[in-house]
Amino acid sequence: MPTPNPLRSLGEALRFLTILPQPWLPPSAEGSFAAALPFFPLAGLVIGGLLVATGAVANLLWFSPVPTALIVVLWIILTSGLHLDGLSDTFDGVMSWRPRERKLEIMRDSRIGAMGALALAAVVLLKVSFLLAAGAMWWPAVLIAPALGRWAMIYGIVRFPSARADGLGQSARAQASMITLGVAAGSALLIAGLAAGLPGLLAVLSVTGVAHLLATWWTRALGGLTGDTYGALCELSEVVALAVISLRIFA
Repeated sequence: MPTPNPLRSLGEALRFLTILPQPWLPPSAEGSFAAALPFFPLAGLVIGGLLVATGAVANLLWFSPVPTALIVVLWIILTSGLHLDGLSDTFDGVMSWRPRERKLEIMRDSRIGAMGALALAAVVLLKVSFLLAAGAMWWPAVLIAPALGRWAMIYGIVRFPSARADGLGQSARAQASMITLGVAAGSALLIAGLAAGLPGLLAVLSVTGVAHLLATWWTRALGGLTGDTYGALCELSEVVALAVISLRIFA
């Protein structure tokens, strides 16, 4: 079996997680998704880099809070709202307090309910607020948060069972391993430590802890995790990362 090409694996991760065009990338082959999983945090770093560049240019053209709003809007666009969709579906299902099977049915419904809408509004509002509170630390926060959000996805994929016998969640779970977890963890720690030092490392610990608690809750409610809950883990972990780095002791 040929050794996976790191650049191609990163490209596969970006193809799955973003709308960034990659005409140089060949069609996905068998095993390419599994090879891409350890590169999820690096794909998040690419997203963060684009957001930092956008914020830097916007800061030259407008006063606050316009640059922050543009960053958050581009953040949503780059991922085509994929993880936000998972967030809303997760909260519509889990917060319905119905039996497990009914919760899973609700999560498959494309319509958005009250709890899903509230979760969406809360996450967007918190991202804007924490970025405004970050002050000079805004760029490390923006750089790190997408990487840690995708680290949380890998943590959930590897450490928790799948709620369904089919679907994206089961496919990801079947192709992940402890090696995947170790590589993703090392990437997340390296990115956070180099970009923000102690605040970044504290963000990794906080994100991991919150992701574990959320995944435990959802596993009890649903019997495991799904593609939607992976997206929800990503979004909520990004918020946690921004919250830690924007603390007054760091900002």
